[in-house]
Amino acid sequence: MKRILAWLLTNAAAVAVATWLLDGIRFDGPIEPFGGEVREKLLPLLGVALILGLVTVFVEPVVKLFSLPFIVLTIGLFLLVINAFMLMLTAWIAGQVDIGFHVDGFWVAFLGALIITLVTGFIDVAVLDDDD
Repeated sequence: MKRILAWLLTNAAAVAVATWLLDGIRFDGPIEPFGGEVREKLLPLLGVALILGLVTVFVEPVVKLFSLPFIVLTIGLFLLVINAFMLMLTAWIAGQVDIGFHVDGFWVAFLGALIITLVTGFIDVAVLDDDD
């Protein structure tokens, strides 16, 4: 349970950083990742983090399997494109469940996915320990 909570909070922090750095990734309403009322920003942020985690666990492996020739051909760089599409899918699902998370286009999703990957990697290395 502790590991799932750490995973969810790590994803939430990474999405918050991407939202803060990029104008094209945003939440509806008065939600700002590093300001405003905690409840107004935390619940939607955790919802998006949960959706992103579920997309990463269930959809991304299937997409990677079918994209394997492109991944090999581009020496792994196609994984960045897959991550961008997973972020766009997360925004679409969040819109369907009325969370109000938006990603404005592929290139914003590309940069957002890159930021999210770097932030989660940094948190995993710097903060979380794998001694469990």
